[in-house]
Amino acid sequence: MLDSLAASGGPSPAPQTGAATPMMTSNRALRSARDAVDSHHVWELDPSSIVDDRLADRLDPADVMDLRDAIEANGQTVPILVRRHPSEADRYLLVYGRRRLEAIRRSDKVTKVRALVANLDDDSALRAQISENMARRDLSFIEKAIFAQELVSSGFGNQSQVAEILTVTKSSVSMAIAIADMVGAGLVRAIGAAHGIGRPRWEAMGRAIADNGLDRDGLIHIAEEAHDKADVAMVIDEATTTDDPSVQAFEAVSKAVAKAVKPAKASSASLASSVPLKIGGKRSGIVKRTSKGVAIELANSDFANWVEVEAHDFIEELHERWQQRSED
Repeated sequence: MLDSLAASGGPSPAPQTGAATPMMTSNRALRSARDAVDSHHVWELDPSSIVDDRLADRLDPADVMDLRDAIEANGQTVPILVRRHPSEADRYLLVYGRRRLEAIRRSDKVTKVRALVANLDDDSALRAQISENMARRDLSFIEKAIFAQELVSSGFGNQSQVAEILTVTKSSVSMAIAIADMVGAGLVRAIGAAHGIGRPRWEAMGRAIADNGLDRDGLIHIAEEAHDKADVAMVIDEATTTDDPSVQAFEAVSKAVAKAVKPAKASSASLASSVPLKIGGKRSGIVKRTSKGVAIELANSDFANWVEVEAHDFIEELHERWQQRSED
């Protein structure tokens, strides 16, 4: 969006009165970046003068060979966006356009990268990157989840603030980050973007890994082997597989996880339940049944403190009553 507007030098379309869309925040960030571009002039820069220290927003940024070939054949039609380095003359920081920059760096034919130069601070640059990122339709679920996770962990903002800039709900950000945590960043990156694999399958695999304490290093090795096999198949097989290597890696890991989870554990997990505990007619805690046993949780109170002190004798008394009941 920004590239098209900057190339034409035209103003942004005026919004309809009262109109509000989920992309409003993104549009504001992109318009702000566009307005900061130096006279909308497209510069030809040395790729080595551009530093990319941004948060990673793709799991396969090196997959640019097709793009390199297209740029060599047709030229770079869409400029990247950079900003001046705050402390080094004739150096620039990338705002967005990582794949185009990397494609030209790998080219023997194209030596300059076409770029727009904007005057942006760190926060504005990050917001422009996020807005351009979320405007793309080809980011997979797990790529968006990892990006949201890194925004929170980098100190950009809390989950509510990240949800606002990503134009999604806080609950969806919270769920995506929880799934990324369960799977593990290392395993996610070993698998890759896995386009077409949505939230339910990532969540199911993540829960199985976390609940059963599976070895993520071993699963990473399985993902890497799947990628190696896919690479070999592309070279020696006459028929090219239609599956993305990252999808093949996901399927291989998912199969290994399912095999590692014992049926006994799965059946025990199905018994999991939670029952409210009422004391004096008021809800004061819960009784939870899990695959590991039974747990009683009481709300923090003087009564809970007393139960903590008397718990051993209390359980002994209950056990004796249970034995007497069994004998009767």
